[in-house]
Amino acid sequence: MVDRVGCVVIGAGVVGLASARALAMAGHEVIVLESADMIGTGTSSRNSEVIHAGIYYSKDSNKARLCVKGRDMMYAYCESHGIDHKRCGKLIVATDEQQVELLDDIKGRAAVNGVDNLTFVDSKKVLEMEPNVTCHGALLSPSTGLVDSHSLMLAYQGEAEDHGAMIAFNSPVIGGEIRGDGILLRVGGDEPMELLCDHVVNSAGLYAQTISRSIEGIPAESIPGQYFARGVYFTLGGGKPPFTRLIYPVPDPLGGLGVHVTIDLGGQVKFGPDVEWIDSVDYTVDPARGELFYESIRKYWKGLPDGSLQPGYAGVRPKIHPKGSHATDFMIQGPDAHGIKGLVNLYGIESPGLTSSLAIAEDVVNLLPA
Repeated sequence: MVDRVGCVVIGAGVVGLASARALAMAGHEVIVLESADMIGTGTSSRNSEVIHAGIYYSKDSNKARLCVKGRDMMYAYCESHGIDHKRCGKLIVATDEQQVELLDDIKGRAAVNGVDNLTFVDSKKVLEMEPNVTCHGALLSPSTGLVDSHSLMLAYQGEAEDHGAMIAFNSPVIGGEIRGDGILLRVGGDEPMELLCDHVVNSAGLYAQTISRSIEGIPAESIPGQYFARGVYFTLGGGKPPFTRLIYPVPDPLGGLGVHVTIDLGGQVKFGPDVEWIDSVDYTVDPARGELFYESIRKYWKGLPDGSLQPGYAGVRPKIHPKGSHATDFMIQGPDAHGIKGLVNLYGIESPGLTSSLAIAEDVVNLLPA
């Protein structure tokens, strides 16, 4: 027996929940299918919880547009819904003379994206602001902040359910087919079922391509490559945090924002993530990678004590480009891209996906009129 449903969102991460919320509020009948037994167990719970300003991304890219828009939406949403957050700001530090020129490039790119409040801070001023930071100059980003990502996801879930959405946990999508009367999904779990859907939003994160390949009728050429880049975090031992703001080195042009400092809303200092390309999803933290962290961190914090870093946790970025190539954009595929009515595929939703979640959800709604 096949059940007919209006809209299915695959994946209960931050973007899937934001999309379910927006679709339900727009009048759609929404079911969220989640393979795990709770929300946000993948990428959404394994990041830095940073509200990004929108600084680094290419002009006119989805990442630039959605991050800047999503940042403002995020702050407004957190304030109106009582979600713990902090507009703490960050310093992007040049750790050698050559990188000072790169700060000008970063500032210019940010301005093109609509982030026009970055200011240059000389090394003397940086020491006044952050006495433990050594650098040749920095950019101050006052729009960068932190958010309690789990509380945010709970708020999205609650509003989605308040508007009629339902979440089915332990419900992995194991296949399907494109039919003339809709999109058929086969769902495993304790009670296998088939759902015939008017609309489907594939927000499966690390597994979005796997889902698409399992649905007969989605053109293979429309599915991008699937690559994984692990980033591990190390935490700092107890005591007063050595910084009051987030500290970022100048980013690596081939991936990642460098081993940066974040201080979560509970006061825990963590460093990371680094970038390690892997063949499959694996959240193992190798303590030996800590040696590389000491080397990177001491470029801007000379006083990092030996033995003070502890293995923390790992996240895996859902990449759509291979190692050695430049970072690609969010891929938000509607019917115009793959030719299938009612289907939206979200590929490569890595950072700044958390910041962009509300804005991505708006795009999804616009691609699926009620």
